[in-house]
Amino acid sequence: MTVPVSTPPALLITADDEIKRVRLVRMKRVASAMLVFVAIVFVVAKIYEARFPSLAYIRAFSEAAMVGGIADWFAVTALFRHPLGIPIPHTAIVPARKDRIGNALGNFVQRNFLSREVVTSKLQAMKLGERAALWLADPVHSRSVARVVARGLSGAAGVLRDDDVQELVDRGIVSRLRTVQVAPMVARVLELLTVGGRHQALLDDAMRLAAKFLEENEEVIRERIKAESPWWVPGAVENRLGDKIVSGVEKTLVAVVADPEHPLRHRYDEAVERFVISLRTNPDVIAKAEQIKLELLAHPAVGEFSRSVWGDVKQRVAGYAERLASDVQDEPDQVERWLTGLGHKVLEDHELSAKVDGWVVEIVTYAVEQAREEVAKLIASTVAAWDANATSRKIELQIGRDLQFIRINGTIVGGLVGVLLHMIDVRF
Repeated sequence: MTVPVSTPPALLITADDEIKRVRLVRMKRVASAMLVFVAIVFVVAKIYEARFPSLAYIRAFSEAAMVGGIADWFAVTALFRHPLGIPIPHTAIVPARKDRIGNALGNFVQRNFLSREVVTSKLQAMKLGERAALWLADPVHSRSVARVVARGLSGAAGVLRDDDVQELVDRGIVSRLRTVQVAPMVARVLELLTVGGRHQALLDDAMRLAAKFLEENEEVIRERIKAESPWWVPGAVENRLGDKIVSGVEKTLVAVVADPEHPLRHRYDEAVERFVISLRTNPDVIAKAEQIKLELLAHPAVGEFSRSVWGDVKQRVAGYAERLASDVQDEPDQVERWLTGLGHKVLEDHELSAKVDGWVVEIVTYAVEQAREEVAKLIASTVAAWDANATSRKIELQIGRDLQFIRINGTIVGGLVGVLLHMIDVRF
């Protein structure tokens, strides 16, 4: 079995590289032409120096210029290749040290560009939270965000199968509810309801509902009393009994609602307290609550409810996405208004804006800290996978034109040094 060998990633060749190559060739020609020129000047000055002694300065200049130009040509060339193809030690430095250069470059980027201090300082100066809020406050942008979110949710809802969602609900929610004791949770809810007498407000509502029910069904109650009374009870007595019952219940309900210290309220408080304690401590009550919970979870209506909720959500998301995708620019909907309002809120509240900036800085900084070593390794491994000669040519294209100025400067400076040395020699 032949295992395919992966090809190392090649260096990207851009349109700008050809422009740089042309400029590099032009500068090489200029530097080489200058070197050839001073060599010709040196030969001519050397020939006619005996006849014209003043040419000694020109000869000294051109001689030293040749030395400087050739030395700098050697130094620049040795960075990228062997001069004249001769494998002189410590030449072709870039191809020979490519992997070391990649490691050094990765470490340099990691320590100097991806450090926490550098990233934090840059992000704080950018004020990304304020920029994002300013961008989001524009209704056009908030509509774009709403479209993207709706499109993504609609696509996700379309991909998910109803059976998979149902299985997720059963496995993630229903199965978890089966393992959680419901009695302590109910006890906690009741405790929260009793804080500040909120359960008494529920009692007041219940009393009002009972009074309304009694008023609306007074005739039914009277008919029921007549039906349950013995045949020998006179009708007047039945009517009197009905009046007593209805009025007594009404008076009791009104009295409970009107009197915060009514005895029925105290008994109600005691009953709620006893029930909360039993939910926490009474094994029979806890077991009964668990039985009711399991019966409810096992009922087919629970599955039908989750399926109907999911179907409704999917339908609403799809409809919302279609409405946003239409070309009709109607009034902004609730999501768009919320996004726009969020942007204005952040802009108006400087404290909130500072918090958003802090969140962004922390998130991005944390992500950079987690990835900085991987970035350094990526740079090193990528450079290591490049062809050595291709890497050398690529780097030379980037900086080679500037290096040719070193050759030109070396030629000129060398010539000036030669003239200076000649003047010192003549004087002394």
